Amino acid sequence: STTKTTAPDSATSLVDKHECCVFFFCLSVDSVNSNPNDPNHRSKKPILKEKIQTLTNLFLLLFHSVDETSEAEIKRDLGMMGFSVSDELLGTVAPIVVYWLYSGIYVALSSLERYRLHSKAEEEEKNLVSKSAVVKGVLLQQVVQAAVAILLFTVTGSDAEADIAQQFSLLVLTRQFIIAMIILDTWQYFMHRYMHHNKFLYKHIHSQHHRLVVPYAYGALYNHPVEGLLLDTVGGALSFLISGMSPRTSIFFFSFATIKTVDDHCGLCLPGNLFHMVFKNNSAYHDVHHQLYGSKYNFSQPFFSVWDRILGTYMPYSLEKREGGGFEARPTKEFKDD
Repeated sequence: STTKTTAPDSATSLVDKHECCVFFFCLSVDSVNSNPNDPNHRSKKPILKEKIQTLTNLFLLLFHSVDETSEAEIKRDLGMMGFSVSDELLGTVAPIVVYWLYSGIYVALSSLERYRLHSKAEEEEKNLVSKSAVVKGVLLQQVVQAAVAILLFTVTGSDAEADIAQQFSLLVLTRQFIIAMIILDTWQYFMHRYMHHNKFLYKHIHSQHHRLVVPYAYGALYNHPVEGLLLDTVGGALSFLISGMSPRTSIFFFSFATIKTVDDHCGLCLPGNLFHMVFKNNSAYHDVHHQLYGSKYNFSQPFFSVWDRILGTYMPYSLEKREGGGFEARPTKEFKDD
């Protein structure tokens, strides 16, 4: 007799694979809170090796690169790992989720022509990259971002008692937020400026971000992978380490920084926008930098404009009504073309 093999339900298979991705994230932070005095405690090198193997297994599942027997074995091993949501997991995933949710709000509002800094026609004509390529580029950066976050949380570990104590200290949290903002701003200003002044780095790396002459929300993290790693991911890691924030605090800080970055690239000047009220560094400020005349100015991001003002790269502007509706950020001083 013959055995008839039926094709697996594609929807069920897809769900299974997505569940495996969740298990990978849980595994990646499972060991962070382990006690070194615990007899079952293992050193971090074997743990990292296991995580790399698990990631490899997940890619094999996602791209159908294993037979049915191997797939069942991998799923069984992943299932034995259990499921838990930790601060480290949320610190890794939350900024990515926030990025797309907040960008989605601006996509829904992009039809409000009277608040746009550029018309939709300009967006289509001036931008040098397709929206699908932008999405792929952002997703690639976020994969790198998540990998570095996992590694950072694993290597630094977590002091549970200290974390609990910090939760009730508003002064400590405020201090950590301010320090992290200053560190991130300082790192990004000098790295960003250097990428503009070094012709090789600009041509081969940073120019990719400037293919978006007319910025939009979900293009905020569209960068060359090297720039994404150096400017955003390393800058974020430094702000986390130097400020001394806990994984729980990092959930809120990096979600906030993500929202601010998306807002700076949204291409809209909406009435009542709190970011525009509190920060001089906003969507109009950054739009000046994305224009040809402003490429040597307004390097500061994502929070303050202090370094631009101190070092002479600040380009003041006025927000004028644009012919045909909307606004335009016009420079109010002469600028150099070199």
